[in-house]
Amino acid sequence: QVQLVESGGGLVQPGGSLRLSCAASGSIVSIVTMGWYRQAPGKQRELVAQITSGGTTNYVDSVKGRFTISKDGAKNTVYLQMNSLKPEDTAVYYCLFRAVIDGTFGLRSVNDYWGRGTQVTVSS
Repeated sequence: QVQLVESGGGLVQPGGSLRLSCAASGSIVSIVTMGWYRQAPGKQRELVAQITSGGTTNYVDSVKGRFTISKDGAKNTVYLQMNSLKPEDTAVYYCLFRAVIDGTFGLRSVNDYWGRGTQVTVSS
């Protein structure tokens, strides 16, 4: 199986920065996409940023120009650099890996794996 470990959340003042990391381990053959989602209280989980194995990125409009997603393929790790943070960025942030894994009888499958979430709070 695949395990994801997130780190980097915390409390920051408006205008500040945080860097989130998410490292995957386990029986990974390859990674298709890596992404960050967030869920604020009373709201649905939303995609914040995504990066493909080839490096193509996309962002939700509200974070464009402030957040940057990047990856280290050798370490199966994805990062989210968050600058100019706003109170409305406050949420639990989850990483998602879509990965190809080796299953039983040598069969490969593509599955989604979620991290447990890390709290980001932007407040003065």
